Amino acid sequence: MPNFSTLYPIKQTVPIFYYLALLLCMASCSSKSKTVTVLEYEGKFPDESARNIEITMSENGEITFTLYAPLMNKYFGDNPYYDFPEGIKVSSYTNGEKHSVLTADYAISEELTQRMEAHQHVVIVDLVKQESILTEKIIWDQKNKRIYSDVEITQIKADGTTNTGEGFESDEKFTKYTIRKPRGEILAEEL
Repeated sequence: MPNFSTLYPIKQTVPIFYYLALLLCMASCSSKSKTVTVLEYEGKFPDESARNIEITMSENGEITFTLYAPLMNKYFGDNPYYDFPEGIKVSSYTNGEKHSVLTADYAISEELTQRMEAHQHVVIVDLVKQESILTEKIIWDQKNKRIYSDVEITQIKADGTTNTGEGFESDEKFTKYTIRKPRGEILAEEL
């Protein structure tokens, strides 16, 4: 029977093991990189993101607003802002009671100007008067505590009548508002 050491001398066997080990290491490494999915909206990547957020704002211990969004993104920089690409719902409260609700398909809020814009299918419902405003864009100026729009709006009153206008202006809780250039129906009592 042949001797293993005579057939495969140690000097030749050790380098073969090194080459095999090196070959295995190189074969296990791959030039293919894994793809990582990163959120991107309008060509920008958010610095922070949160899902299913609810924010409660209060003054003197009383809730004034709640904000809910399925997705909130924060962008840092010279003009930091938040965007809500999957919609937003903002409820306002007066004396602890929910007074109005704003919903929209998209919103953006600028930190420095304290201004929020809501776009696409914007609906504001006054729960006390049971009236609604429907539009495609509103601006909430938090510094001056007012909401306004410069695009066409539709007002639906509690009695079902509708009015249209070329924008509106309101206090930030939507308790008092005026419609610019109103047109629509007026119900008169029978004589």
